[in-house]
Formats: sequence, structure tokens, C-alpha cells
Amino acid sequence: MTPEEQSKQAETVPVTPKEVELRVTELAQALSKELGLARGQIERTIALLDEGNTIPFISRYRKEVTGSLDEVQIQAIADRALALRTLFERKVDVRRLIEAQGKLTAELATAIDAATTLQEVEDLYLPYRPKRKTRASVAREKGLAPLAEIILQQPELVGDVDAIVEEYASPYLNAEKGIDTSLEAYAGACDIVAEVIAEDADVRGNVRASFFKRAMVGAKVADPEKVTEKDPNGVYQLYYEFQENVMKLVPHRVLALNRAEREEVLRVSVSLAYEQARQDITARYPIKASSPFAQYLVAAMEDGYKRLLAPAMEREVRAELTRKAEEHAIAIFAANLRNLLLQPPLRGRKVLGIDPGFRTGCKLAVIDETGKFIESDTLYLFQAEKAQQILRDLIKRYDITVIAIGNG
Repeated sequence: MTPEEQSKQAETVPVTPKEVELRVTELAQALSKELGLARGQIERTIALLDEGNTIPFISRYRKEVTGSLDEVQIQAIADRALALRTLFERKVDVRRLIEAQGKLTAELATAIDAATTLQEVEDLYLPYRPKRKTRASVAREKGLAPLAEIILQQPELVGDVDAIVEEYASPYLNAEKGIDTSLEAYAGACDIVAEVIAEDADVRGNVRASFFKRAMVGAKVADPEKVTEKDPNGVYQLYYEFQENVMKLVPHRVLALNRAEREEVLRVSVSLAYEQARQDITARYPIKASSPFAQYLVAAMEDGYKRLLAPAMEREVRAELTRKAEEHAIAIFAANLRNLLLQPPLRGRKVLGIDPGFRTGCKLAVIDETGKFIESDTLYLFQAEKAQQILRDLIKRYDITVIAIGNG
């Protein structure tokens, strides 16, 4: 059933004012299960973040509020809180936009509320998103939507197929609208069907899953005549004739392919044959072989996949591959930098590091000659005798000869 048909058969659902903002308590409850932290900790941390406090400030100077959460945990809370708030706000916005068109049904509202990712929300909104003129919109303007609905429903009729097809097309023939033959009528109706199928949220979800599992990433030289000019040293020669499954493609190859494409050396593609995705579509739109209109549904299905759905999935897969590859590159860089920073500061010398602090105490750490962590402690300046004893014990126990003091 098309979105137009659904809107005629169901009452619209208003967006109530209380649904416009996600409460911190609800946010904290969701994040508590996800991150394995106490709800109170998360609520207080979100409150500090909402006040504009930075993560380093919170982790260092608001330990008593957060329950001693470290920077990594606070960053995780900040990231997930932002993601959930963005998702919630987009749900509200999508519901409002669809309601403004008078097409928000109870079923659709429930589906939007149940969506767990932005992509799911966008898939549900896609059929209602204002579009530039498309082949389907032109066909709708010509009044071919009812014929498209017949193709989708595939009534099983007995009789001469050609005669039945001509009979159902005849009411839509209109020379003024440029529909002179039944072939032209069915061509326009198939354009509508192709768009309906390509914008169906269930179909997109199934095809997306298949793309991320079975699609092939391929690359070939963009212009054979200019390849020596664009890639004089043959840096990308390995990828001149390249093809690999999307799940096996390692991050550094993704980045290399992206660079080669930016430098106009290669043309990169992500593809999944229609035959491999066909079942994902027919699961939602089964073909009735006995229907005179089955041939049109089959044609529209393939056209919708190749012309509309596959290109959209290719963009999504490439964007996701790039995101993961960049995150992996950053993680590798961070690990290398960490190893560099954790090199022993003074070869052959044990070092006592002191991070000054009054209210939360001075943090102490001892490392050995190789830079390996040995022990840590905390002393408070307002407990002078105890602080001196802690320092003397550490210096004597580990034979400390170098003390490094931070700038506070």
C-alpha cells in the first residue's frame, strides 16, 4: 500500500508538547544499561556537561559529583547522550513534518518511536520527504497512481492477459497528458511502483543488511590514457584492477582507495547484483505469477533497485566504510602516540611524579628505569606530617633520585 493510500485509511496522530524534549532521567536510564554505570552518576555528569563544563575539568575537579568517573567514561556519556538526543529530536521533527502533510498514522508513529537509529528514522520519512521532480512524480501528476496500486496489489484475474492489461490501462490513456498507449501508461505506473519499493523502509533495511555483508568493492583506472600522469610512481598500481568483499576490506585499503579517487586515479564502486538482493525485495512484495500484472511488478522491482536503491546503498556503505577506517586510523595513531609518550623519561633512573592539587590532593606515581608503572598514592597538603611521611617512604622504598612536579 502506498503512503497516499495509508493516509486515507488511518487517522492522523498529533505530536503532543510533552514529547518534544528527552528528559535527563530517561536519558540516564537508557545510558545506565548501555554503559554499566549508576544512573545517578550519569544524571549528574550530563547536568555538568549541559552547563558547559569541559570533560577534563569535570574529570579532574568534579570527582565528588561524578563518582570519580574518568575522562574516557565521561566522553562516552557525552557522545551517547548527544547521539540519543539527536535521534529523539529527529523523531519529533519527522513526526511533525509528516503530520503537517496529514499522513501520520498510528502505525507509522509507532514505527518512528521504535526506531533505534537515525537511518531507520530517515527510511521511514523517505516516502514523505519533499522531492524534486522525479519520473514517479511526473507519473503521479498524469494520474497514474491508481494503476501503480493495481500493479502492487497484483489481482489474479482469469482471461486473456493482453486483453486484461489493455482494459485496465484504457481509463488512463490521455493524449493531452502524453499517454497515448497502454505501454506509456504502464511505463509511468512502473516508475511509481519502482519509487514506492525503493523507498519502503523494510526493503531498504533488508537490502542494506545484504550490502554490508555481500557487496563487492571494486576499483578501476578512471582514465587509462592519463594514469601515468595522475599516478607517475605507481602508488596505486595494486588497485588498478581491484575487487574485494566489503566485509574483508581492511581500513587502510579503504583510505587508499578514497585517496586514489580524490586524486582522479581510480573510480571506486560498491555493487551487489540484483539477483543477490532480489529476495530481500520479494519478501516484502511477493510476485504472484498468475497475475497479469506480475510482469510489470518484476520490471519495476529491478528498475527501482538498479536506478534508485542500489546507488543509495552504495553511498551509505562507502560512508560507513570511510567512518570506520578513519576511526581505526585515529586509534592506531593514539596507540602509537601513547607508546611514544610512555617511553622512559630518564634512562636508568626511577622517577617519582607529582601532580599538585589542594582540594583533591597531590597525585603521586612511581615508574621504574624502563618507564613501567610501579605504584601510586595521594597526599594532602593540609595533612603536612602525613604527606611528608608518604614522600619519605616512597623515596626510600624505591631509591628515587628524580622527582618530576607538574605545574598544577
